[in-house]
Amino acid sequence: MKILIAGGGVGGLALAQALRQGGLDVAVYEQGPTPRTRNQGYRIHINADGDEALRACLPPSVLDLVRRTSGTNDDVMGAWTHRLEPVMSQNFPGVPDEVITNVDRNAFRAALLTGLDDVVHFGRTVTGYEVTGDGRVRVSFAEGGFDEGDLLVGTDGVGSAVRRGLLPHAVVDDLGVRCVYGRLTLTCEPLPEALRYGFNWVADDTGLGAGFAPVRYREAPEGAADYLMVTLVASPERLGAEVFGRTPADLWRLAVDATGDWHPDVRRLVGGADRDSFLGIAVRAGRRVEPWKSGPVTLLGDAAHTMPPAGGVGANTALQDAATLAGELLGGGGVAAYERAMIPRGFDTVESSVEMAVRMFGATAVV
Repeated sequence: MKILIAGGGVGGLALAQALRQGGLDVAVYEQGPTPRTRNQGYRIHINADGDEALRACLPPSVLDLVRRTSGTNDDVMGAWTHRLEPVMSQNFPGVPDEVITNVDRNAFRAALLTGLDDVVHFGRTVTGYEVTGDGRVRVSFAEGGFDEGDLLVGTDGVGSAVRRGLLPHAVVDDLGVRCVYGRLTLTCEPLPEALRYGFNWVADDTGLGAGFAPVRYREAPEGAADYLMVTLVASPERLGAEVFGRTPADLWRLAVDATGDWHPDVRRLVGGADRDSFLGIAVRAGRRVEPWKSGPVTLLGDAAHTMPPAGGVGANTALQDAATLAGELLGGGGVAAYERAMIPRGFDTVESSVEMAVRMFGATAVV
């Protein structure tokens, strides 16, 4: 059995690791020309479901590398006003050291690529597919050429070409909110006590919120340094401009201006962030779709159930999808069994994330 995976993100690579470990023939097609060209954000929260899925998918050596290059465990969650007045704070003590709770996206992806040199093909953009007369799947590439396999798994994200072919009626909504991500390299100067550990949410009463979360590596990959992720979330109107088509320096300036009347410690962190690290994305969510007839094409992660970042569950749900699909394929349950679990679980999580997004930063509840 040959499995074609469209997309080399977190879910696709975890699936490739699991299937390769199980002895199946796998080919991953990733549109980025190199392993370092994705720019989608920084710190990823790994919850208990994601940690369990990683242990199910990864061979021991890869799991160990993921853990060694992950962030130290500092499970604290807090909420503050823009004046750094406390609203809520919660500690989660007793997390075992072997548990993975946060990772840097680039270090995580580099670890997931371990041992897949002959499996992942960069600079290959899947644009569509057709099911052949003998029930196989032929995928075509923007760069020319094609490949055939017995199963195509679309892990190609929000704008999934595989989803367009499988579910042309599926709708992904813009929730009217933008995220601006940046990062501040940590030096010997300490962070403010309120924002020193875990994930902290700071918000004013005008619709602007900001998340702060450090990554302190257990073992820093070559060239990496500990940093604080800075994430501003608001409508384009509150930010003062649309985020698309802007340079990192432009986005840094938007963030500095938007927080201009916040607590001096917050202004210091935003203003001191690395100006070339900023990027902007739209917050989107997929509308629930009814189960479809199972066949030689399926979906995983955001390609199946596009998720807003509220709650930090998107990557974890993709990892769950990968573990479930690999388990069914290797255990004889098949794609239909995977989809019976994935579809309701994924869209239930989308809807709870949208509800949280509405509460946290005024997203438009359209799902």
